[in-house]
Order: sequence, then structure tokens, then C-alpha cells
Amino acid sequence: MSTATEQQHLAGPLSAAVATLCQQLQPQVSEGTAAGFREVLRRLSAPLQVAVAGRIKSGKSTLVNALIGRRVAPTDVGECTRLVTRFQYGTVDRVEVVRTDGRRQVLPFDSTGMIPASLGMDIGEVSHLEAYLTNAVLRDLTVIDTPGLGSLDSASVARTEALLGAADTGGLDPVSRSAVAGAEAVLYVVTQGVRADDQQALAVFTAATGRREAGPVNAIAVLNKADTIAPESVAGADGDVWRAATLLAAKQADSLKPRVADVLPVIGLLAESAETGGFTSADADALRQLAALDEATRDTMLMGADLFTTWDCAVPAGTRERLLERLDLYGIRRALTALDAEPAITAGALRRVLLDSSGLAAVRGRLDAVFRARADGIKAAAALASITALAHASGDAGERQRVHDAIEVLLARPEAHQLRLLEALTLVAGGSVAMPQDLAEEVLRVGSSADLGEQLGLRGRPAHELTAYALERAGWWRSFASFGATPAQSRVAHVVHRAYFLIWQQLRGGG
Repeated sequence: MSTATEQQHLAGPLSAAVATLCQQLQPQVSEGTAAGFREVLRRLSAPLQVAVAGRIKSGKSTLVNALIGRRVAPTDVGECTRLVTRFQYGTVDRVEVVRTDGRRQVLPFDSTGMIPASLGMDIGEVSHLEAYLTNAVLRDLTVIDTPGLGSLDSASVARTEALLGAADTGGLDPVSRSAVAGAEAVLYVVTQGVRADDQQALAVFTAATGRREAGPVNAIAVLNKADTIAPESVAGADGDVWRAATLLAAKQADSLKPRVADVLPVIGLLAESAETGGFTSADADALRQLAALDEATRDTMLMGADLFTTWDCAVPAGTRERLLERLDLYGIRRALTALDAEPAITAGALRRVLLDSSGLAAVRGRLDAVFRARADGIKAAAALASITALAHASGDAGERQRVHDAIEVLLARPEAHQLRLLEALTLVAGGSVAMPQDLAEEVLRVGSSADLGEQLGLRGRPAHELTAYALERAGWWRSFASFGATPAQSRVAHVVHRAYFLIWQQLRGGG
């Protein structure tokens, strides 16, 4: 049962309402279903869980380190990169190895502060790792680092699927596991080439939303290693690497929709080095020495990695190799440009230049907009999906009906409309309800942001324009629901009409 302390950690009123529903239903269901409900309650009071997914060598772990702000996840292919690792807040830094039989073994981080390269046990007996860190970022966000999909051994993929609820093996009993295991949101990492089966790889994480299809309500993607894109390969880039990455990310967003809300370019290596202490004052001093070289020498050295490390100059080759490992050529160029503009720039200011150049701020901003700001609705919707799955799996028709009726009563409340909207968005994004493309895109837009301007597609426009447009679209969707829609479309249209009407009320200050 959820305690008063746990209630304080719920994401908001919708999560609290679902938690109350769970508590009220527990005496009315079988012990097996009630056990699943207790797990739902535990998850509701836990931080929002985001799974970082993608192909092997896409730079997932590097990005995890940057997001956490500490170099703790191993980035070289090895034993631990074949395991799922959950990074969560704890008062004592430690790693817990969770075995397939449920036993746990506590390990310290290694001398560099990272997860040990070797666990000292048969990896086949390990379910996953849980890393606890005294880290402010993790107070309201648990980050799940997953093995790369697509070319790893089948055992690693099976462990990932089991922990995230996409397979029928793992620690929980089958009913509870399929209903409640996994993350509530997905950050999917791609590189330059989005393959046809990236859509299938995304589908591995459908359990991240309590057995619903991952979609723009709970999934965003990043185009990692943006600095490796050749600008001449992207029309309209005008020779600019970052512009090329931005244009390519927009194209990838089109190809991955409706599974993701957005694709943002990022340079994970640069972000990790700048954010985790990987860039030091000694690195800044070495860059100053490089900035002092004549232009011809600098240009020659920056033509390629081999030339950069082997060219004869005053900066030791080992120092240059370190810079290359931490910043790559793109980051080195950005640092030298900043030093040319401001020779006296401090090491701290230079680090901020590199961080700004990485694109991490935009990724964090989108995480906040898509995940954190809407954590209450995302967690409540995932919990309701889990509750429904548990009731259906019980095989008891009476139990199933009692749970269904209780959920319908909850959803009838005006304050629960966000859950209706998330449900409608999921139905449209997953293709369960077919809509003309322009209307489908409108449903996704209205349901995929907490920002009123973004919901209306009029970000930055004056309030009176937003108010008028919200009322106009509310009227249009009401008419469509009554006269132009199929029965399935009509149910979605009524929800969208209500969403626009509530936006109109909010803009007018009426609630």
C-alpha cells in the first residue's frame, strides 16, 4: 500500500488519482492481481524512468554520462555494455549486481568512478545492474542504459527485452512483468543512417509505456555524432556542419514519426567531456599552444586525425591524442575559433563554449518539455495501462469488469482529460484509429507538448491569436465528430475538441 511518504513523491494529481484507484481496487481483486497493483503503486511513486536505446556503437552510454553529468557508464564495448544498467538516486554511491535468481551483490565503483569493467561473475547469471548515485539529476529521473540493438549477442538482447517488459523471461512473475516492467519514456539514439529496421528496434521498447506503442507522447530521438556529418552531403547546409546535422535530423524526424516526437542533433562525446570534468585546465592550456601555431600548420593538422596526432609541433603527441579522444576534430576546431576570438578566455568559459557546441542544452530542454513537464500524465497513463493488463490477465471476467468500471469513473473527471488525450494520441500514433495525415499530425501536436503555443502550432504568437485559434479548432473538431467522422474517429475527435476547449479556457484565464 502506498504510504503518505510515497504520496509526496507522486508526479502530480493524475498519478495520485491512479494511486488511490489502485488502493481502492486491491481488496476487490485476486491476490495475484493485487500484487501487480502494489508494483504499480511503487512505480507511481518512483521517478520517471527514461530508457536510452539504439544500435550498438551509436554512443548511447556517452550520452547517458553527459545527461547525468558524470562519467560512470562504460563506453568501450565490454562485459558491462552487454547489460541493462539503471542509474538512480541513492544516498551512497554503489553498484548492485542483480542476478537472475533475484540475489544482489554490492560492488564499489572503480578507481575512476566508473562501473567496474569486470563483475567477477558469470554474466549469464546477471539480470541487470543498478547504479545508485548521489546526483541531483537523478532525484526525479531514472536513466536506463541499454545494450545496443541490432548486432549484439542474443543473450544481451533477451536481457534488455526482459527487463523492459518486451519478452517473457526475467525476474517478475509473467503477469506482473508484462504489465509493469520497463520505462515510461524512451530516448532513442540514431546516427547518420536511419535503417529500415530502426522502427522495429524502437518497437522493442513498446513495454516502456505499459504495453502501449511508444510514440510522440513518450519518445524522442537524438542524432548523435552530429560532427561526423559531411555538410556537402546535405542540401542547403552551405558547408556548415551543424546546419547539416539540423537538416538531417529534421528528415529523420519525418521518417521516424509518428514513433518519436522529435529528432535533435547532438555531439555526445563533446557533451560528455564538457559536462563530466573530462575537459581540464591542462587541456585548455594545450589548446592555447595550438592556437598560437601559424595558420598553415594549424590548417594542415586539422585536415585529419592522423595528421593532428603525428604532425611535428611543440604540443606533445600524447597531449594531442588526449584532446582528440575528448573533443574530436570538431571540438578542437570550435575551441581554437573561440581562442582566436578571445585569447584570454578562461578554461571554464572555454568549457562552456564546447558544451554549447554539443547540442546537449537543446536535448535537455526537449527532455524537460516532452518528459519532465508531462511526467504526471505519462506515469498515470502507463499505470492505467498496467492496471488494465493485470485485470485482463487474471482471467476473471468479474474482476476485469470491476477494474474497467473504476477506470471509466476516473476518466470521466474533468481533471483526467489529459489521460483521455494521451490515449487518443496513442491510438492515432499506433495506427489503431486511421486519420487523414493532416488531422493525425494535429492530434499528435496537441497531445505531444505541455506548451500551449506548441500545442496550437503557433509558438511565439500573441495570446489573442492563440485564444481565437483554440476556439476555432474546438468548433471544427466538434463538427467533425458529429458529421464527418467514423465511430472510432469520432471518439478521438471529441477528445481533441475538449482539449482545444480547455486550452481556450486556460488562455482566457477561466481555469
